[in-house]
Amino acid sequence: MATDATPKFQNPDLLSVPQPPDFHPQISVSTSHDGLHFWQFMVAGSIAGLVEHLAMFPVDTIKTRMQALGSCPVKSAGLRQALESILRTEGPAGLYRGIGAMALGAGPAHAVYFSVYEVCKKAFSGGNPNNSAAHALSGVFATVASDAVFTPMDVVKQRLQLRGSPYEGVLDCVMRVVREEGIGAFYASYKTTVLMNAPFTAVHFATYEAAKRALMEISPESANDERLVVHATAGAAAGALAAAVTTPLDVVKTQLQCQGVCGCDRYISGSINDVFRTIVEKDGYRGLIRGWLPRMLFHAPAAAICWSTYEAGKSFFHELNSRGKNEVNEVT
Repeated sequence: MATDATPKFQNPDLLSVPQPPDFHPQISVSTSHDGLHFWQFMVAGSIAGLVEHLAMFPVDTIKTRMQALGSCPVKSAGLRQALESILRTEGPAGLYRGIGAMALGAGPAHAVYFSVYEVCKKAFSGGNPNNSAAHALSGVFATVASDAVFTPMDVVKQRLQLRGSPYEGVLDCVMRVVREEGIGAFYASYKTTVLMNAPFTAVHFATYEAAKRALMEISPESANDERLVVHATAGAAAGALAAAVTTPLDVVKTQLQCQGVCGCDRYISGSINDVFRTIVEKDGYRGLIRGWLPRMLFHAPAAAICWSTYEAGKSFFHELNSRGKNEVNEVT
């Protein structure tokens, strides 16, 4: 076949460029579309999830306390009142009750989330890195997968966060829930969680991409130097908006996960409509937005921390892969 080359491929300018001796086409197969191995996305995502949730855990505890309804009509508690109540009755340690469950669940869940997201984004984007619809759809697939991993530990975490929780710790909570309620109790809120996180993810990614592009356009000449600041700012805006929009479903999720514990109502049917109706009957429509402020205060900085940490992890692996390739080139 080489002897049948047509004249246009016999251009001396083309023939004068030698093929590098260390060129191996199969190298591109071992890395993802973004130049990283998928296990590297998993590690970066896992670290980002742990840093995000552990840093913001006290705010999450306040939100859970505000959203949990007792068996009798309750008086709405503001953010300040909830914080003062926790500090007065339990001390600073009360803000971190259940953090062990969060640590056990956040890492694996975010590893699944980011790896599934990257795989789906590569499959759905059609080679277009600016395909917003592909980003949103990939996020929904990632949410369904990661929530299946995280929901059981989220149930344990929220039950431990309640005031007067009867559980001594993570293991005690897991064993008692299995013995008294069955394994299904860990997934009582899974449908609600997915229904909440699907629009949350869609709003989050759409806002994040739009905010990131806008920030890049403001000062394109310094975009590379301010990359982490851009990711943090765009992530904060996306997290706050998505959290505000999906607060009612988050209230329902908290009710389902904490039902029957510390005076919280138990729902026989476990349907979302049943929980919605009970909340409205007991606390009015304002009950559906209980905890919206700490939820926004959680997700805005949490998203900023998560995206910044994730991008920093990706940058680290990019540099690591680049050094590895350079060392291989020097050897050959």
